[in-house]
Amino acid sequence: MSDKKIRVLIAKPGLDGHDRGAKIIARALRDAGMEVIYTGLRQTPEMVVSAAVQEDVDAIGLSILSGAHMTLFPRVVELAREAGLDDVLVFGGGIIPDEDIPRLKEQGVSAVFTPGTRMEEIIEFIRGHARRAGNINAN
Repeated sequence: MSDKKIRVLIAKPGLDGHDRGAKIIARALRDAGMEVIYTGLRQTPEMVVSAAVQEDVDAIGLSILSGAHMTLFPRVVELAREAGLDDVLVFGGGIIPDEDIPRLKEQGVSAVFTPGTRMEEIIEFIRGHARRAGNINAN
């Protein structure tokens, strides 16, 4: 296992203009020792995946409050796979109805974290993926 830090891209796809939650997650991941790239507001799925490729990330975190998660999250997963990012974890969070979570997972989103999720749970989820990948320092 190398000493490479876990690299996580946090993105706000779609027209959602609320980014407080994404910034809180980004800070928590940074404080946990990860390298975090925050793309900012109003990103297209294409922009998210392009940034993920350019930044050589280990994970993509998507945050959405607008209700477009059933369109945008699967599109990011699809584009990531097309770009050869098969080993990149894609997870999401925000205001997402419980009944949509199983469908998102079927479409390739690894996990969905809704309001009230403990930061430690998100951090451990990402670290667990990094450990399974076996090529980064997941501590």
